[in-house]
Amino acid sequence: MSDSEDGTPKPGHFLSGGDGELPADGTRPLTLRRGQPDVLGKARSVSVADSPVRRKARPIPTEPGTTSEYSGPPVAPLTGAPLKPLTDTRRIGGARTTGWHSNPARGIPQFSSEPPPVKPPRHYSRAVIAGLSALVLIMLTGATVAGFKLVNSYGSRVDNPLAQPSVKKSQAPIPVLPDPTVTVTVPGIPDMVRLQKNKIYTSGTVAAVSCKEPAIKPDSQSAILRYYQALLPCLNKAWEPVVKKAGYDFRPPKLKLQTGPASDEDCTGESDTAYYCSADESINISWKNDLQYYKDEPLAARVWMLDTMAHEYGHHVQQMTEMITASFSREGWTNSKAMKLEWARRRELQATCFSAAFLGANKKSLGLSGEKLRLWQWEAQHSGDEYNPKKVRDHGSRKSNWTWSDPAFKSTSPASCNTFTAPPTKVS
Repeated sequence: MSDSEDGTPKPGHFLSGGDGELPADGTRPLTLRRGQPDVLGKARSVSVADSPVRRKARPIPTEPGTTSEYSGPPVAPLTGAPLKPLTDTRRIGGARTTGWHSNPARGIPQFSSEPPPVKPPRHYSRAVIAGLSALVLIMLTGATVAGFKLVNSYGSRVDNPLAQPSVKKSQAPIPVLPDPTVTVTVPGIPDMVRLQKNKIYTSGTVAAVSCKEPAIKPDSQSAILRYYQALLPCLNKAWEPVVKKAGYDFRPPKLKLQTGPASDEDCTGESDTAYYCSADESINISWKNDLQYYKDEPLAARVWMLDTMAHEYGHHVQQMTEMITASFSREGWTNSKAMKLEWARRRELQATCFSAAFLGANKKSLGLSGEKLRLWQWEAQHSGDEYNPKKVRDHGSRKSNWTWSDPAFKSTSPASCNTFTAPPTKVS
C-alpha cells in the first residue's frame, strides 16, 4: 500500500495530483505544483469582445434605445434615475412608467369592481299574456284539427283509392247575384182594379153552414156579448172558403163591446150603434142600444142584432180583400167633399150587400122566414141617411140600401155587391 505505515493518508491523497491511486479511467487530476509560488500571475484579459464567440454572436441590446430582433425584458433602471414614459399610447389614465415592478401612475383601477347595471326585463300585462296564450292555444287547436283531417283523408284514400276521383268534375258556373243597390219591386195593383175587378166577385156564393140563431136572450151586457160571440163562428165558416178562393188570407176578426164613438181615424160605422175598426180588425158593438131595443121590441131587436153583426163582418171581408184600404185611398185623393161622401157610401152599401148575401145563404138555419123575414125586409127598407139625426149622407139612402140588399139576399153571391162599378144614382 502506498499510504504511510500508520494508515494515515499522505498529503494530497484526496487532491488532484496526489499520491493516491489513479482513477479508473486512467486520467490524472489537476494538482497544484508545490514549486509554484503563491502569487498572482500576469493578468490576462477576459473581455467578451476579444472572445471568438463574440465575433460569431450578435450583441444583446443593453440600452433602452437599442433595437434587436430578439425580445426580452427592458434593462433595470439605475437607482434614482428618471423614468422614461411610454409614448404613442392611448391607455386611459395617462402614461405608464417603465421599469421593473414599478407601480402604475393612476391611483384607481382601470376597471370597476362593480358589475355594469343590468337592464330590467320587460314585463307584460296579464291581459296581453292571456291574449297571447289564447292565440297560441287557438293556433295549436286549429293545427291539430287540420292534422287529424289530413290524416283521416289520407287514410281513406289509401284504404279505398277509388273513392276519390282522380279528375275533378267541372263545377257549375256561379250565378251572378243582382246588384244589392237595385231594389226589385213587385208592381202593385191599382186601387180601381182592386175595387172593381176583385176576385171576390167571382169566387162563388157564400157557404151555407147551417148555423142557428143563438138561443140567448140579450137582456144584459154579458148576455149581449155571448149572443155575438155565438154568432161569430157562423160568419167565419161561411166566409172563409170564399175569401181563400179569391186568393186572400183569411183572418177571424176580434169582437168588442163599446160604449163611445170611434176614436181611431181608420174606424168606420155608426158610432152610436156599431163600427168596424180596420186598425186592429175588430167589430165593436154598442150593447146599450141593443139592450134598450130588446126591451121595447124583443123579436125585432134580435133581427136587428143579426143584421148588424153581418154588416160589420162585411167590412171585415173588405179588409181581408184589401178593398177597404183601396176605397179609403181613393177617398183621400179627392178634395171634393161630395166625392168623399160618395166613396163612403159605396163602401157602406157594399158591406150591407155582403151582409144580405150571408143572411140569404143561411136563412133556413137562422130562421129568416115568416115574421122574422118580414122584419128584416122592413128594417133594410128603412135604414138610410134619412134617419140620421145629423143628416150626413155617408151610408146611402134607404132606397139604395134596399137596392143592394134584396138582390144579394136572393143570389147569396158577392157578385151582386160590386158597388164600385155602379153609377152614382145607385149609391146615392
